[in-house]
Amino acid sequence: MSNNRVALVTGGAQGIGEGISRALGAAGFRVAVADLNLEVAQQTAKEIANDGGSAIAVLIDVTDTASVNSAIEQVTKEFGPIEVAVNNAGWDDFMKFVDTDEDFWNKILDINFKGALRVNHAVVPGMMERGFGRVINIGSDAGRVGSSLEAVYSGAKGGTIAFTKTLAREVATKGVTANTVCPGPTDTPALRKFADSSGQDADKVLGGMTRAVPMKRLALPSDIAAAVAFFASDAAGYITGQTLSVSGGLTMA
Repeated sequence: MSNNRVALVTGGAQGIGEGISRALGAAGFRVAVADLNLEVAQQTAKEIANDGGSAIAVLIDVTDTASVNSAIEQVTKEFGPIEVAVNNAGWDDFMKFVDTDEDFWNKILDINFKGALRVNHAVVPGMMERGFGRVINIGSDAGRVGSSLEAVYSGAKGGTIAFTKTLAREVATKGVTANTVCPGPTDTPALRKFADSSGQDADKVLGGMTRAVPMKRLALPSDIAAAVAFFASDAAGYITGQTLSVSGGLTMA
């Protein structure tokens, strides 16, 4: 299957982002694997190419407008205008809200919320001009139902969901859609790192998460990627402003 459209995936080098990059590459998109870790992004892009896809690695820091603009310029120069923007770059640390401070708030909001604003602000005008675009923002079920020890992150993801709906309304007549995909607990290096640093037995922590999911397993990056690939496709042209949880039934909002 090939469509040859250009897709940008932020945080696309590993974890959920890698799954998304690979799925889009397999679906025929020309994928810009954009990440703060260029070395890992290059490896992911290479593996996509080895699998018969088309991909490039791009350095991006979503907290820096100049870096975002530079990355988009590189992608446009090498592949052409960005038609699909997947805002996946994110970061969190687990702590009670009363133990957080303003520096922590700013970091969470800058990466998880404003990062997507910067990318969308740079690419959406061109999508509107060309009459086609797909914006897929990666939210979290933390933004739908809350999540203990993730108050500020939950707020950022709730903001992402609301922002996406409003953007969808504003660009609906221009051939551009905007949707949010909310992953549930996903088996990634970041989740395993959290389990290891939790002060408890890591297997016990992951086991507890798994038992809470009706399907009795954690998501794989490929599970999340399938939803993103659908929203990115031409077939999803009449679906906009939607929030889709991919959580094995953990949340039914």
